[in-house]
Amino acid sequence: MDRMAEAKEWFDIADGDLRSAEHLMTLHYPRPDNVICNLCQQAAEKYIKGFLVYKEIEFRKIHDLVALLELSKTNNVDISVLLDKCAFLFQYAVEPRYPNRHEYTEEEVKTAIQYAKDIHVFIKKVMEDNTG
Repeated sequence: MDRMAEAKEWFDIADGDLRSAEHLMTLHYPRPDNVICNLCQQAAEKYIKGFLVYKEIEFRKIHDLVALLELSKTNNVDISVLLDKCAFLFQYAVEPRYPNRHEYTEEEVKTAIQYAKDIHVFIKKVMEDNTG
């Protein structure tokens, strides 16, 4: 399988995670905010991993978005615009999947969705700029 086809597989799954998060936002009380935030983290993780696959950069099986994003620096990609967004989303990698006392705010959930979208758009643009 070529690297673009493999990256596309990652992106397709990430797109599904993000669409699911957006759909869940339309639900009424009790809306599963923990699931929405986790799906946003998962989407961002898969967008980044798809990009790394495309760039042929090896990575460990980790959920740390900042660590994964740092790997792309080796290809002269300015990732600084995404660091804060990845740090914000990383908090949703594990905690939301288990019982916890975190109360999610409307703004927090909307921010998670927006940041996952921003990461997707950024990665798509970098890929287009490097193939064009």
